Amino acid sequence: MLKQNFQKSPFTPEFLVPAGHMPSFLSVGSASFAITKNNYSLLTKKPKKIQILRRRGSAYGAKATLTSPASTEKSTSVKAVITVLETVGGALTHLGLSRGLDDIADLLGKTLLLELVAAELDPETGLEKPTIKSYARKTKKDDNEIYYESDFEIPEEFGEIGAILVENEHHKEMFVKKIVLDGFSGGPIDMTCNSWIHPKSDNPIKRIFFSNKSYLPSQTPTGLKIYRDKELRILRGDGQGERKTADRVYDYDVYNDLGDPDSNDDLARPVLGGAEHPYPRRCRTGRPRTKKDVDQIKSHFLSTESADPLSETRSSSVYVPRDEAFSEVKQMTFSAKTIYSVVHALVPALETTIIDSDLGFPHFTAIDTLFNEGFELPDIPTTGFLNNIIPRLVRAITDTKNKILRFETPEFIDRDKFAWFRDAEFARQTLAGVNSCCIKLVTEWPMKSNLDPEVYGPAESAITKELALKQKKLFVLDYHDVFLPYVNKVRELKGTTLYGSRTLFVLMPSGTLRPLAIELTRPPVDGNPQWKQVFVQCWDATGVWLWRLAKAHVLAHDSGYHQLVSHWLRTHCCMEPYIIATNRQLSAMHPVYRLLHPHLRYTMEINALAREALINANGIIESAFSPGKYSIELSSVAYDQLWRFDQEALPADLISRGMAVEDPNAPHGLKLTIEDYPYANDGLLLWDAIKQWVTDYVTYYYQEPSLVQSDSELQEWWKEIRTVGHGDKKDEPWWPELKTPDDLIGILTTIIWVASGHHAAVNFGQFDFGAYFPNRPTIARTNMPTENPNDAEKKQFLERPEEFLLDCFPSQVQATTIMAILDVLSNHSPDEEYIGEEIQSYWAEDKVINAAFERFSGRLKEIEGIIDGRNANTDFKNRAGAGVVPYELLKPYSEAGVTGKGVPNSISI
Repeated sequence: MLKQNFQKSPFTPEFLVPAGHMPSFLSVGSASFAITKNNYSLLTKKPKKIQILRRRGSAYGAKATLTSPASTEKSTSVKAVITVLETVGGALTHLGLSRGLDDIADLLGKTLLLELVAAELDPETGLEKPTIKSYARKTKKDDNEIYYESDFEIPEEFGEIGAILVENEHHKEMFVKKIVLDGFSGGPIDMTCNSWIHPKSDNPIKRIFFSNKSYLPSQTPTGLKIYRDKELRILRGDGQGERKTADRVYDYDVYNDLGDPDSNDDLARPVLGGAEHPYPRRCRTGRPRTKKDVDQIKSHFLSTESADPLSETRSSSVYVPRDEAFSEVKQMTFSAKTIYSVVHALVPALETTIIDSDLGFPHFTAIDTLFNEGFELPDIPTTGFLNNIIPRLVRAITDTKNKILRFETPEFIDRDKFAWFRDAEFARQTLAGVNSCCIKLVTEWPMKSNLDPEVYGPAESAITKELALKQKKLFVLDYHDVFLPYVNKVRELKGTTLYGSRTLFVLMPSGTLRPLAIELTRPPVDGNPQWKQVFVQCWDATGVWLWRLAKAHVLAHDSGYHQLVSHWLRTHCCMEPYIIATNRQLSAMHPVYRLLHPHLRYTMEINALAREALINANGIIESAFSPGKYSIELSSVAYDQLWRFDQEALPADLISRGMAVEDPNAPHGLKLTIEDYPYANDGLLLWDAIKQWVTDYVTYYYQEPSLVQSDSELQEWWKEIRTVGHGDKKDEPWWPELKTPDDLIGILTTIIWVASGHHAAVNFGQFDFGAYFPNRPTIARTNMPTENPNDAEKKQFLERPEEFLLDCFPSQVQATTIMAILDVLSNHSPDEEYIGEEIQSYWAEDKVINAAFERFSGRLKEIEGIIDGRNANTDFKNRAGAGVVPYELLKPYSEAGVTGKGVPNSISI
């Protein structure tokens, strides 16, 4: 009998609503829906049988709403204002029938359906209180923001509002920025959204947005627990099927999508992730597997390992969860479209202009023309739009239809055209360049390799004690063990070569480094023994040119290691598991989620783009860096041998490299081995500021140490990072424990540092230091003339050593392609979000957190001034002096463009 008197709710089929009480909305969409004390009690006091039906739940366990004639008895009138961002892409694509239907929905006031969710359960029944529904109507537009409004009558018994359910009645997705509920005596309630809302027609599950008040799991209001848990289950997904663009699912997979064996056997690449090639995990896309049988590939694949039959097919776009996509400003200004344009339009144009892709530069003045004259691009369809997409690089010629490619002169060359040629600058950039996180103190002598001498030859370095002159301050760039296993493989590829290398520096009384010796090593091959040679500064002509050539090889090694390890692996790649775990295990109302979220934005999108066009088989990296097709595989070796989470913290990193020792009496608790070390000096300022902000934040939410261990979401988050996201390292003893607030402070500070300071230091100086490629060539294409040269090579080197050096440098196509990519990657978007610049809305509402953030922001502004003062002090010779580019890579703020400064919150390019 009871069952016949109920109807299904439009939100949850399992829940039955009393007949005659279904919500009825006015066609104009502006009605208020009142729930009085009397009828509200009817909803919350039901027979036991009906209570069971109500507990069955729906997508969020939400319940239907009972409506009745309006009443003002003990109720509050509340207005909801929803801010929706208008998107250019949406306006262009939203045409046809669906546009007309959506316009009608706007006219009728039925664009967005809102449901208010009570924070607490009904105290008498222990059940959820019925939600309160209302449609929102479109009211006005201001620039790129559209406003919708909705009215509610909220009875006294409803209590505090904890969340809002949103259903998009449009036929296209909408980007909801925020929802504000106004009319309460205590002031408005803000709910930060910043999320795409899918149309109801695509997915009937309603979106939930929580209030800006943060809760640990144990503190979650009773009415929100089911919503908190259900939202996390949705974000985790079920690990099945191919992901669609509108999906919001975060899951893990190995790097099995870099190769393309279905197109060409030579494009097969091993899967990265697992026992054979340890690697961090990426976001799962669920694309189908490649069709090519692994046995067909094996005979063509140059590596000793075969390609994995579980490789994923490639596609024109790579899935990332919908809210991880670039903002529209990034999309329209540079980011994805710019890189895509360089790869798919500029590179083909260069290859058309430069017929011989292996052709080097004939002389150094030819390199200069790239900056002062440029060269015309062919009048072909792909170049027609380039001056609009990358106007900094491509200019239109007014009297012809052609376009000209001309690069801006880097500040490094503009200040001192010949700085790249000097050994002093070569050494200075190890401390104040774009890869200043690799130099380390020599702590044992003689230096020895850890590789098997039976395979790679004698382990001892050829740099002798006599050469070291018993110096106590010796430093080394050591790319010996990481590169040496790949030397023979790389040498089988066309147009490249490789050595293992060590470069020794001595610390001078002035506080600067001087290069002392370069050792290049080739392992045994084809019955020939190991070859190694030490090159030193000389004053005879032949020795001078050999030194310059050896430097070119080391610089290519440093460029490759920088791009593959310091940049891609240690920031982009290793951050992705943190992002996935944060979204899977920490609720959006968790304080740690809200602390980390600004530092995780856009990274998955740029990583997906990298897999699409930069680090993929035959992509930009493989085509222009020395390791060629082994480039990303080599980064797996570095991950296996070198990466440790605990040493990603800046102080621990400096100590591990011998660049600092602990000293409680010194600034930052560290005494630097080289006092004038700009990367460390400025980095420690930023590290300390981040750590203090994290300390203030964590101690506020975890006032009792036991709260860390009892936080189920937090513990699962850290466990998943260690055992899944970085699962190939799960058994390592160096993983920090997570038992106390101090443990949490250290972990969070490290993650935020990597996303902000470390990435800024290795990214935004790439154009300034690398655009004039003789300073940082990405590839060395010829062997040293002292390693088994033929007669022609001997003759060329002795008669035209400059030509020999130019042939070693990248080809014209390689150089100009990399220059264009570095310009894009060094660019700050106009909507860049810098660290400590803008407070997040969910922090602003809490007085304690607001005050802590203000201190953090103020400290960053002080750091700006400190760095400016250091750069003006000529006593600091590694960052100031005649023609020296000041070290600004860790200055927190910057204007848009290629500036060589500015620390964004996250890895967004």
